[in-house]
This record gives sequence, structure tokens and C-alpha cells, in this order.
Amino acid sequence: MASTSCIEMLENLNYSVNEIKPSPRMVVGPAVLGSINSRKLFCRVAGGVVSLLAMEQAGKLKSASLVELIRALHQIFENDKIDVDEVRDLLESYKSDPSEWLKYAKFDKYRYTRNLVDEGNGKFNLMILCWGEGHGSSIHDHSDSHCFLKLLQGQLKETLFHWPDGEGKELNKKLETILQENQCTYINDSLGVHRVENLSHTEVAVSLHLYSPPFDSCNCFDERTGHKKKVGVTFTSKFGEIIPSTKTVTQENN
Repeated sequence: MASTSCIEMLENLNYSVNEIKPSPRMVVGPAVLGSINSRKLFCRVAGGVVSLLAMEQAGKLKSASLVELIRALHQIFENDKIDVDEVRDLLESYKSDPSEWLKYAKFDKYRYTRNLVDEGNGKFNLMILCWGEGHGSSIHDHSDSHCFLKLLQGQLKETLFHWPDGEGKELNKKLETILQENQCTYINDSLGVHRVENLSHTEVAVSLHLYSPPFDSCNCFDERTGHKKKVGVTFTSKFGEIIPSTKTVTQENN
């Protein structure tokens, strides 16, 4: 019955099942991931998630819910090797719905916050970062991890820098990007170090981040001198519950 309902969904979009071609990157399992014009249509099948492919011209496209997104991420990260494009495509397929993530969005008056959503069976951390007006991070690395960022609300500026060329030298900028709602970006240490900022003084911003493997410390850099300092990172909340503060910990990874 479940597969029939999925076919009916495709037929309602005026597509024939025969038009769907499997991607070379398709993963066989509860979450079947492929792409036509990088657009995906998800439905539940036997308790899992199946990605049914729809073309852009359909007009009525459904994105995965946050719950379905997390299930699909777990499926992807069962593999030892990460396909960066596959993860990014999946994150982009999720269209921000505040009713799904609002319970994780814990703000602080003085700094941005890191709120754990899912621990990814030790393979990744999925979290929501909340940026008050004018909040930003220091320039930092990612401890040899993959970092995916998807904007859920507002606007963020990412500034990418080259790695420091010795102590006492100013960091050189590589790229500045303004991220809009539902856009996704990626960084790892081979690409450089970066800073993320909410430039608005009237609007907050919320972003979804995935780090693999998870880490609990990173290096921060002085833009003027390139000086490096290792800092610990922590969470403001876990699974929607505020963590009582026992000590102040610098929070710089995003």
C-alpha cells in the first residue's frame, strides 16, 4: 500500500514512473537518494524514507520534514565514506519550517547559541545555531571535520580566509558570501578557515549545521596577527532542553 501511494503521488504530479531514472549515486535502503534537477520528493515507506524524484516543472514539490531529513542522514552516514554532494543535496531538499525546529531554537542575549538536535549515532552532530542581532563567530577551523551549514531563517554572512601564513601576519580573505534562507554551504579545513556573522541589527538568524565527525574543540584565529588559540565548545541545549551552565566555555565552531 505504501509504494502504491507513492506512485499515486507521482501520477498526481503528471509524471510516469518510467520517467524516473536511478542516479549513479543512489543508495539502496530505507532512504533511496537520487536526483533529477537536484529536486527531491520524499514519502514514508515501511517506516523509512524513500526519495521519489520530481522535476522542477512539477509546480507542487514536497520537501522532507525535519524528522525525515534526520532519518535520511542516518542512512547516509551508515557508510564510512561521506559523499559531500549527497549530504548537501539532502540538506537543500529540506525547506525550512519553523514549526518543526522552533523547539530547538534557544537564543542568548549576548552570543550565538549551539543547540543539539541529533547525535547521529556518533557519526555526526546535527544542531541549530541561533544568532541574535549583530552576533557572530570568531575566525575558526573545524578540527578536520566536514561542516555543512543551511540557513533556516534570516541572513548570514560567511567570510572565508586562507590559512595563516605564519605568526604576526594578517589573514587574507578568499571569499565573502551572503547566505539567504534555505541556502546551504560547506567547508572543511582544506578550504580554509571562516567567520559567520548576522549583520542585521533588527533581525535574528537561525541555521542548521552538520559536523562529521563531531568535535569538542577547535582553533580560533586573530584576523590581524594570525595568532591561534585552541578553545572548547559546548551546547546551550540538547534535544530542546536547556543545559544548566556550570562554567563559561568559548563557543566558536559553526
